[in-house]
Amino acid sequence: MLANTSQMLLRNIADLTGNILIVEPEADELARSLLANLPAGATLSCYTTNAAVANAWQQTAANCFFSALPEFQQQFDTVVIFYPKSKEQLSLTLATVAPALHSNSQLYLVGDNKGGIKSLNSHATKLGLQANKLDNAKHCLWYYLSGPLQALATPVFSQHTLSINNTELQIYSVAGVFNHGKLDTGTALLLQHLTHINKGSVLDFGCGCGVIGAFLKKRQPAISLYCSDVSALATEATRLTLSANGLQGTVVTADGLPAQPAHFDHIVSNPPFHTGIKTDYSISEAFISQSKARLNTGGSLTLVANSHLAYQALLEQTFGKVTVLAKTNGFVIYQAIKR
Repeated sequence: MLANTSQMLLRNIADLTGNILIVEPEADELARSLLANLPAGATLSCYTTNAAVANAWQQTAANCFFSALPEFQQQFDTVVIFYPKSKEQLSLTLATVAPALHSNSQLYLVGDNKGGIKSLNSHATKLGLQANKLDNAKHCLWYYLSGPLQALATPVFSQHTLSINNTELQIYSVAGVFNHGKLDTGTALLLQHLTHINKGSVLDFGCGCGVIGAFLKKRQPAISLYCSDVSALATEATRLTLSANGLQGTVVTADGLPAQPAHFDHIVSNPPFHTGIKTDYSISEAFISQSKARLNTGGSLTLVANSHLAYQALLEQTFGKVTVLAKTNGFVIYQAIKR
């Protein structure tokens, strides 16, 4: 299966020449499709911060750069960027790939109409760049981007202070990490309902910038903390957050629950429920099912979710009994115990 944006790229494959870099694509079969259709002599690489995308590309003959902020040792003739969820992240991505471009490199952007790419012209102008629309199909847009990318600011992780339930934390974050630079309402509510976690092995799943894990470790130093996220940007932010607060924890970039340790006493999460711009319950179903299998008997899964999402039914299907710890401001805190 191919996402609409990937189909749009293939529709414009004639624009791709020479040494090609695809930036932050979808977790689909694009790599195989491109390798089967590129002209002789073309080479294909991918840069992604997403573990699921990296897994898909690493199974092919294409080269894959998988890290938070890579230092490219080569330059590319054609670069295609998949439009990110936020304008701020686009600036970060452009600055990241700028060193990989030479004076004659061709830079394209592809994005879903519902994902914000319609505002690319105005955003590009603010960055001193020019965006030219070349194609409109499959509910997506295909742009050519020109201008001095080298003038963009070097990407950095920013630091800010949060005071949560009388616990002060130094938090590191960067564009592309969930709720960059702030504490979201759902996580704030979740942190008020974690007093049952005071020992054992604890996983902060979908850790983002590490707020949940850092809060738990600072309040309960005896726990063995593990943090995981599908995003390399998120796990790098979490490492910086733990270090800034003098806290110890194991941080893993993984698609799904990390392979080790085999079992946890507690899993805590403000879990993702989107694939791109669409609600995707398959993510939640896999996470909840895996969580029960990975919990020790008597272990808990505690999570926060938007009240309109069908998490209670998913949890009941897997765990049976589910407790609602809190419900306010459009969010619900669920807890399930492995019996």
